[in-house]
Amino acid sequence: MPGRSRRTLLVSVLVALGLVAAVALAVLVVPRPGGNATASSLGSYRPDPGFTEQVSESFLLPMRDGTRLAVRLDRPAVDGRPAPGPFPVLWQHSLSTERKPEDGAGPATGGIQTMPSLTGHGYVVAQVARRGNGQSFGVRRGYNDRLEAGDAYEITEWLAAQPWSDGNVGVYGCSNTGDAAMHALTVRPPHLRAVLAGCFSWDKYDAWRVGGISAQWGFGPSRTVEQDLANAPVDGDEDKVLLREAAVEHQKAVPLADMWRGMPYRDSWTAATQSRFWSEGSVGTYADEIRSTGVPVYVIGGWRDELRGQGVAALLNVPGSRLLIGPWKHCENAGFALVEQAHRFFDQHLKGIDTGIADEPPVHWATPSSDTADATGLEWESAPSWPPAGITARPAALGGDGVLGSAAHGVRGVTVDTTVECPTDPGSGATIQPCHVPGSGTSWTGPVLDRDTVFTGAPVADLTVRTDRADGDVFAYLEEIGPDGRTTVITEGRQRMSLRAEHPPAYALPDGVPWHRAYAADAAPVEPGEAVRLHFAMLPTSYRVPAGHRVQVTVTGHDPRATGPVPGADGARMEVLSGPGTPSSVTLPQR
Repeated sequence: MPGRSRRTLLVSVLVALGLVAAVALAVLVVPRPGGNATASSLGSYRPDPGFTEQVSESFLLPMRDGTRLAVRLDRPAVDGRPAPGPFPVLWQHSLSTERKPEDGAGPATGGIQTMPSLTGHGYVVAQVARRGNGQSFGVRRGYNDRLEAGDAYEITEWLAAQPWSDGNVGVYGCSNTGDAAMHALTVRPPHLRAVLAGCFSWDKYDAWRVGGISAQWGFGPSRTVEQDLANAPVDGDEDKVLLREAAVEHQKAVPLADMWRGMPYRDSWTAATQSRFWSEGSVGTYADEIRSTGVPVYVIGGWRDELRGQGVAALLNVPGSRLLIGPWKHCENAGFALVEQAHRFFDQHLKGIDTGIADEPPVHWATPSSDTADATGLEWESAPSWPPAGITARPAALGGDGVLGSAAHGVRGVTVDTTVECPTDPGSGATIQPCHVPGSGTSWTGPVLDRDTVFTGAPVADLTVRTDRADGDVFAYLEEIGPDGRTTVITEGRQRMSLRAEHPPAYALPDGVPWHRAYAADAAPVEPGEAVRLHFAMLPTSYRVPAGHRVQVTVTGHDPRATGPVPGADGARMEVLSGPGTPSSVTLPQR
């Protein structure tokens, strides 16, 4: 339990649940030292700061094996001097101590990157560069491996033992640092009290090789000596002698892109880590350890982030966890005050202040449409779990006539072209978006909608497919078509034909979501011309299609974002069959 006494008066908690109506969220009055009481609700927890100054220092901290990790501390200050505290501590296990956008935790302004501003509210905030990265020494062995997890244990307990610390520690992060935050929890540091993590992988294989197909991003840090030398050195190393030594040492690491491409199956072994690294690097491998801690976890995600399904998996597999998901790309939160919500969460669990967050439903989400740029003005909804109640799974046949919902028999085919490009800029890196490429796939289009239609959950494709090759990659997109013909991808899924075998899921998933073990023994190439069943989920979504628009499903054999198509894919003939014994459909979660 947090060491601080409770000092908050709960005035009222008003929560109204509904499938379409907005949620009335908790309204609190929170007395704070040095400030006036302030109203709080989702994303608007703004107590007055108790400190207006901050001081920083950086240094190298030796780990159990002598490897020195770079640490930056931001502390509350008075008259230019560190306030003695003691204070609770927040920290991030990052790729450098500088919170740069290229470190993968989101834009420099807003969200995760501005967490050090919480020094104004009586927190010490630390940034620690992971071994083999940034200003730290060591050689990166993998990416969120057990060496890093061991470091996280030591760092957490060191922070808890400092004279300016009250012994209550929280860890946070997004993307690779979100993974790192969850891995810190797997080693159960005694003083870890709360975890806030965004856009991370619960299962690394299912995140980076969706459907057995190599992801289009996420190869992690592989930086030159010159790039590492662009980092700011720790205090006392202004001539960068130590920074250069660390940068040279970093070059001994195996490039992650090579390592991951060399592990096509979930049980692949890699010499780079001398392990089956998809398992070693997966948070879900240590689910029992996580659950045994009872530490509260707050998961942050976005409907335009490819890891959103991983956040849902974490929610379903960690009792007591929370999920917040908006209309955002990877580690973005435009239109929403994420730091304020994080502050509310940490005040609850590190300071013992009753912020009311524990009395609210654990899941909050906002439902965008194609004209939504950010969360501003969107209604936030809540539910006790995911998917929310009131969802109806509606199968829609993919007829041979190209009509969504038609039972017409027939065959619709496409010739795979691996050279196609998105007609508009899809972005790059972790924020790259799927796109509709006219003519590169075959589509089934529904009628003009006479009312707004909301899809909430994970659509599931159930296709009968054949190709003239021994293998192939199949991509399915749920799309919206506007009156002007503009096509917007709502969500998408993918499946390699040779890894089509289904198995009971290794971890909890929403009902009806199929899972593929994808071991080497499961690989089953197809005979050219053989019709096979592919049953796979698209990524979860919540999306509103307005009246006057249409819904469309498109299937293709190549995605311009893909990095590892099967050999000989270009020019392959792929066909989707509809008829007796060869049905094809997509199940759409509607409310």
